Amino acid sequence: MRVKLEYGKRGLYVDLPDERVVRTLAYKDAVPLAEPAAELKRLLAAPLGTPPLAELAQGRRSACILICDVTRPVPNELMLTPILRTLEAAGVPRAGITILVATGLHRPNEGAELVELVGPRIAADYRCENHFGKRREEHEYLGDSPRGVPIWIDSRYLDADLKITVGLIEPHFMAGFSGGRKLICPGIAALETVKAWHSPRFLEHPLAQSGSLVGNPVHEENTWIAQRAGCDFIVNTVIDAQRRPLYFCAGHMIEAFEAGVAFVRGVVVDRAEHEVDVVVTSGAGYPLDTTFYQAVKGMVGAMQVVKPGGTIIVAASMSEGIGSPEFTRLFDENATLEGFVDRITNTDYFVMDQWQLEELAKVRRKARVKVVSDGLPAATLSKLFVEPAPTVEQAVADSLAEYGADAQIAVIPKGPYVLAQCGA
Repeated sequence: MRVKLEYGKRGLYVDLPDERVVRTLAYKDAVPLAEPAAELKRLLAAPLGTPPLAELAQGRRSACILICDVTRPVPNELMLTPILRTLEAAGVPRAGITILVATGLHRPNEGAELVELVGPRIAADYRCENHFGKRREEHEYLGDSPRGVPIWIDSRYLDADLKITVGLIEPHFMAGFSGGRKLICPGIAALETVKAWHSPRFLEHPLAQSGSLVGNPVHEENTWIAQRAGCDFIVNTVIDAQRRPLYFCAGHMIEAFEAGVAFVRGVVVDRAEHEVDVVVTSGAGYPLDTTFYQAVKGMVGAMQVVKPGGTIIVAASMSEGIGSPEFTRLFDENATLEGFVDRITNTDYFVMDQWQLEELAKVRRKARVKVVSDGLPAATLSKLFVEPAPTVEQAVADSLAEYGADAQIAVIPKGPYVLAQCGA
């Protein structure tokens, strides 16, 4: 069978043996919104759990709107346009509006990339800035959370009269789902906050996984932090496999987010009857698969459907390399994943972005990982605790030869965008 994996901007077609593929996990059929702009306008006037945005904006002299960085395919221009019009019509001066890219600890989005993010008109007409999580002086300390996480949040957001977040709800491999509170933490939190929130005591919890909210300490903690920082209004979207808007939710940070999650579950959850020997998946294509750091999410997303001792085959472009200098450094400083996990658990060792290597360690405890990529040479991939493969077809053939005549394959073309599960 011929399958298109999400890979870079164009995709990657692969040929798999029909008789071995027992399940292709994908989005459920859902009809894109016929008039997304009209639906957004309606929701701004009739949101969940809050007064209309125009009413909230009355008398405000400043507003800060958080948006996702370039690693999330959010239709920002579509969503920001009616929000900005509403704010200005309500009397918020344009000079008082800041669009803040919630980069978390990712690199900034500037120049042509910023224009791509928000559209040329908004980039030209509005103040668009990036969050820098390592500049603690640009954050304000709000005390510690009940779990002892120090809360440092970008001052530009805290100082605004009106606080708005714009994002995307999709499965998230630590926090259950993205969107809602996640624009604030980690989106505009300082390194000190993320360091504690992404520590092993949170990430090693069995419920800190994709699709899990109830009892998930990662979700509970960043919800508490976001409430402490304050949020007047959210606008979140759900998109389909072609990245067309399927659904919008707007209003109260928790009410609207939960409504969006309920919709997402009906679209992205797909199940295999049982675990399989080989899972072929992707890093979800551009912009999510531009680094090895981001591609780890595709590996984690396949964990639920691979047998212990099985193999996950991931195709990801990795056009920007391994990831941040800090993340790259981890591979030089740690000879084994077991040693790395011991260091972060039992010593004061800390390197920014170490949480992604911790997630890879979870995957490797269960399965082998083979990676197909044009962005990193085989010699480099071999140093990242994965096995390089020249093609998906070759990786599959080698795995089937290893597992024998009864070996079975599952395919997840959209990678971590699909919430893959096992059982009825």
